[in-house]
Amino acid sequence: MAKQRRVGNPLALAVLSAVSLRPMHPYEMGRTLREWGKDEDMEIKWGSLYTVVRNLAKHGFVEAVESTRQGARPERTVYRITDAGREELVDWVRELISTPQREHPKFTAGLSVVTVLPPQEAMNLLRQRLALLHEEIAGRRDSLATHAENVPRIFLIETEYELAMREAEAAWIRSVLDEMSSNAFPGLAAWGAWHETGEIPPEMREPAERSGTTE
Repeated sequence: MAKQRRVGNPLALAVLSAVSLRPMHPYEMGRTLREWGKDEDMEIKWGSLYTVVRNLAKHGFVEAVESTRQGARPERTVYRITDAGREELVDWVRELISTPQREHPKFTAGLSVVTVLPPQEAMNLLRQRLALLHEEIAGRRDSLATHAENVPRIFLIETEYELAMREAEAAWIRSVLDEMSSNAFPGLAAWGAWHETGEIPPEMREPAERSGTTE
């Protein structure tokens, strides 16, 4: 079971990893994370970043070491990781790497009730998703190649994983579409009959009621 983290935002994990290298002010943290390509894995907004840094400081995971001001620019506070922060970082990474956790992608939620749509519409929507996935995959490949020119592979390994997951999803969608298009998908005729007649066929009624996809 996952631990309850005092600062559980994934951005906090990225910030701790950045300041574990050297003390930084929040602007430098954000710039470093972008240089590492982390903005492709999480949304890095300045407001959220400053909030995360304040929360990390509140719980003793980072501490301010100096504040500087240049001209009329806002004051910049430099933070360093504390011993408690380093322990939290290592413990958090150990948990994330070693322990599978149940996640709930929105796509899975949609698939769980896809029968509310007629088969043809579902197929069209899957084709639409597949086209968007192909665009995203191409973009991620280009981005990965660009970052790989200046960033060691170990700092891009999560991007490789995300790319592999997207490619696996695209491959699965293609296989499902192939089955549906060739009428090899089990229960496709009954699913279509449901929408044509408005009545659930006997072979679908019990599974549908058991899974809670219909009243």
